[in-house]
Amino acid sequence: MPNPEVDIESLLHDGRGVAHIDGKAVFVSGALPGERVRIQYGKRRRAYDEARVEEFLTRSPDRIEPRCPHFGGCGGCAFQHLPAERQIEAKQNVLAENFERIGKVSPQRWLPPLSDQPWGYRRKGRLSVKWVEKKGKVVVGFREDNPRFIADLSVCHTLLPEVGQRIEALSALIGSMDAKSDIAQIEIAAGDDTVALVFRNLIPLSDGDRQKLIAFGQHHQLAILLQPKGPDSVHALWPEQIDLRFRIADANVDIAFEPLDFIQVNAGMNQRMIRQTLNLLDVKPDDVVLDLFCGLGNFTLPIARQVASVVGVEGDEGLVMRAGRNAESNHVENAFFHAADLLQNHATSSWARGSYSKMLLDPPRSGAAAVFEYLPRKGTNRIVYVSCHPGSLARDAGILVNQHGFSLVEAGVMDMFPHTAHVESIALFIR
Repeated sequence: MPNPEVDIESLLHDGRGVAHIDGKAVFVSGALPGERVRIQYGKRRRAYDEARVEEFLTRSPDRIEPRCPHFGGCGGCAFQHLPAERQIEAKQNVLAENFERIGKVSPQRWLPPLSDQPWGYRRKGRLSVKWVEKKGKVVVGFREDNPRFIADLSVCHTLLPEVGQRIEALSALIGSMDAKSDIAQIEIAAGDDTVALVFRNLIPLSDGDRQKLIAFGQHHQLAILLQPKGPDSVHALWPEQIDLRFRIADANVDIAFEPLDFIQVNAGMNQRMIRQTLNLLDVKPDDVVLDLFCGLGNFTLPIARQVASVVGVEGDEGLVMRAGRNAESNHVENAFFHAADLLQNHATSSWARGSYSKMLLDPPRSGAAAVFEYLPRKGTNRIVYVSCHPGSLARDAGILVNQHGFSLVEAGVMDMFPHTAHVESIALFIR
């Protein structure tokens, strides 16, 4: 019996096309809405089946040739076969569907999508590394869709070119080392002027290996660091002093950070996102603002330039310490930082009992539902929520609207991760 033909009806959030056979959903990798394809089944599940395209019978007019030769095998990107403007439309559809299905809410107005350069934007990332005996080489790349395997990359067009164009050079470098079987990953961290690579070495390196890494860094002007154990073990190999920082031009603020610190992955989008956030907060000189999940002060310090005071709260004590240093180095005296696990109830904490006119949330994927057990307090009538997961934003929007008397006034998507399935979004709530 030949493999079935199906019509692709819509897109999943992860870039797979959706079809139905006898009422059962089939998720088809690599297919776009409007296409008719012959499929080959993969995993069969109770609620849905998975498949891949065996043959295209009709193609979507939106389909383009992927820029990367590894697209479809590497799990880093999901949408390179769609133009950037269609990608962002698909992501807004995902956000709208989540609002309706999970939160039972919808925004009064949709914000125009925010986007920036679609290629060579990624200044943070983690490349997996593995010596593969059968190939006789070190494989360097992101995980495949099956996370047990590493995509054997020669290039990555989403990474900064300083790294993305040197994947093969990194493979050859590690392959020449005594410790070629004992380098597990490479963490990438780039500031405005420095690109750093952190090599996770599972064993102490020989002098020869250390010299090879130093020579590589010097030749390509890349800072080289080692991580022999946990995050606290990271140390510079070359040069001895490494200064990572990025500038937020609108606010005249420099943010210094450590190589493993969280920063927004896309520098250009970060600038646009901060500008959008301050506009939605509608900050005034007499405002007192609460910034939760504040990290290094990425939003806190720009806000401080325009308000009476701002309080930033973050669970990572190291980030809080560095946020305070960033305030000092930028001569910001009206930003105050606290370390607190925001997944716990802090109703009695001094910072939570303060009076805030406005609040900013930028939580992890799990969202901010725990915060709403004790916040927002009376007098906080405007909230801006920056989200990296549409499902948790939709859930939390339902809480704010249905339990705290807010309206979801505006919402929109921001293309922080072009070509990937990641959906970054922003929403304004007014009481």
